[in-house]
Amino acid sequence: MKEKTLGKFIVIDGPDGCGKTTQTKLLVDWLKEQGADVVTFREPGGTAIGEKVRQILLNPNHIAMDTATEVMLYMAARVQLWQEKIALALKQNKCVILDRWLSSTCAYQGYAGGFAMEKVIKIAEDCLKRVWPDLTIILDVDLETASARLNRDLDRMERKGDGYHQKVREGFLELAKGRKNFVVIEATGDIETVHKQVIDIVEKI
Repeated sequence: MKEKTLGKFIVIDGPDGCGKTTQTKLLVDWLKEQGADVVTFREPGGTAIGEKVRQILLNPNHIAMDTATEVMLYMAARVQLWQEKIALALKQNKCVILDRWLSSTCAYQGYAGGFAMEKVIKIAEDCLKRVWPDLTIILDVDLETASARLNRDLDRMERKGDGYHQKVREGFLELAKGRKNFVVIEATGDIETVHKQVIDIVEKI
C-alpha cells in the first residue's frame, strides 16, 4: 500500500451529514498504519487565505450571497490550496487525501444552486492545473439520516432548506454517473461498516 499510494490524490465527498469528515480521518489513519506517506487538507481551507474565504462562505450572517459568488469564492480557495499545498505534496510523491473538492461545488452550486455543473467544471479547467483526483468517493445518505447527524450549530450552507439539500444529493449522484474514478458508497450504516467499504475501494483501485 505504501508503494501504491505514492503521488495519489484521493477525495471523500458527499452531502452534509454523510460522514465524510469522519471517514477522511479514518482513511488517513489507516493509510498511515500501512506505512503510506499521507497528508490531508479540508476544503475550503487548508491555507491562511483559504481559511479566511471559508469564514466568509460559511458565516450564517451572509444570507445575501449569490450562487455565482459562492462558486468564485470556493474556486479561489481551491486554487490557493492547490498552488500552496496539494501540488507540492504530489510532487513529493505524498498521498493527498481531501475532505471535499470540485465535486462539492458541482453538486451544491452547479446542480442544487442552478449555476450548472458544466460551467463549474469549465471554470475549474481554466483555473486549476489538475481538475479531478485519482479517486473520488461519494458517500450517499438520505436527508433524514444526514439531518440526524448534524447535531451542532449549522453553518450557512447547512441551513439551506431540505429541497436544496435533496438536490445536492441528486447532484452528487448525477456527477458520478459514468465518470471515471468516481465510486458511490451507500453510507447510512455505522461508521465502521462505511470505513470498511472505503478501505475496500481504496485497496482495489
